[in-house]
Amino acid sequence: MPQRLHVQRGLVFVVSAPSGAGKTTLCGRLVKEYGDFDLSISTTTRPPRRGETQGVEYRFVSVAQFRAKIDAGEFVEWAEVHGNYYGTSRRFLEERLSQGRDVLLDIDVQGGLQLRRHLQESILIFIMPPSLETLQQRLRQRGADAEAEIKRRLEGAKKELACVRQYDYAIINRDITESLAQLRSIILAERQRSSRYCPPPDIAPFVPRAGGS
Repeated sequence: MPQRLHVQRGLVFVVSAPSGAGKTTLCGRLVKEYGDFDLSISTTTRPPRRGETQGVEYRFVSVAQFRAKIDAGEFVEWAEVHGNYYGTSRRFLEERLSQGRDVLLDIDVQGGLQLRRHLQESILIFIMPPSLETLQQRLRQRGADAEAEIKRRLEGAKKELACVRQYDYAIINRDITESLAQLRSIILAERQRSSRYCPPPDIAPFVPRAGGS
């Protein structure tokens, strides 16, 4: 693994996509194969799908519990998507970043843009389907949603795709292995930005401050 620049604070990588484009699979593979950052686990009011475990894919709560967390200011971002609420823990994010750990967020487009408003330095990555037809096939193949829900997700995808220009990077997910390599390359490149470098004491006198002349 390439040695990264010395930094005092971790980075936030946000991965968003229309439902069925493959972002959750990509993020899972990234963590499993590299694991040099922390995956933020979102809180949601959505019912668990077959095979999902509490505290692993999501933290599942009731609508009343979610709203109580909103009132308590526990989320750095939250949104309602396809009739369910999703949110990111403010405490988890701050703890990991202050420890110098990079954090990967697998969240929807609404949440990604909302997070950017709070954390300007966050890096936004959009996962694109090759086509709407392919997206529709993937939604049907996973067998997790009724036909009416699939249609609603496809309509939502059209609106989400309109936001791609507000993201820093876009990956067309035709092949999971190829897309994983592209995602990893983005993370490695962002970690090596000279503006993030925090030099040790013996080098600091020779390195200008970030943004300086």
